[in-house]
Amino acid sequence: MKKYLADYGFLFLVAGAIILLDQVSKYIIRANLAIGEIYHPELWITEFARIVHWQNTGAAFGMFQSLGTVFMILSMIVSAAIIYYFPQVPREDKLIRLAMAMLLGGAVGNLIDRLNLGYVVDFVSIGEFPVFNVADASISLGVVVLFIGMWMQEREKKAGQEAGNPAETSEEETKSDLSLAPAAPPEEARGD
Repeated sequence: MKKYLADYGFLFLVAGAIILLDQVSKYIIRANLAIGEIYHPELWITEFARIVHWQNTGAAFGMFQSLGTVFMILSMIVSAAIIYYFPQVPREDKLIRLAMAMLLGGAVGNLIDRLNLGYVVDFVSIGEFPVFNVADASISLGVVVLFIGMWMQEREKKAGQEAGNPAETSEEETKSDLSLAPAAPPEEARGD
């Protein structure tokens, strides 16, 4: 029980921080900008990056508009799967665990919008890139961190196999190696 609390503590702490940042930033946007209104102070960066209040009924970055219900159901399924499988990921796989927490935070952040508003509030506009929010960024970065974690895990596994690390070899491989080894001749037959 204590192990599960420690595991879920990390998951919910990271995901909770992302959800809080996401929801607070969206609240500030809704309270201060009308839909479609752009905030662009007199700064050099506003040529490249702006704050805009945008409604998104689709997926991250405005893709697949009008499929909000589908993405709501998918968010619920993904969130439940992450919560279920998280304790099964070894603690040594820190990047994979971090990625799962980021994905959960992003999925729940946007799910809250879909349930409460019927759409997702997007507000970060950079160049010609589609408008996004903190939850979208968390999901995207979570996927990148997940792939890096899986790649590193695979590299470590291959390095262990190449080095002949017995910890990386399965019991069946060890048994088959022993069964192929020639039997030692009896002492009398050696003729010392």
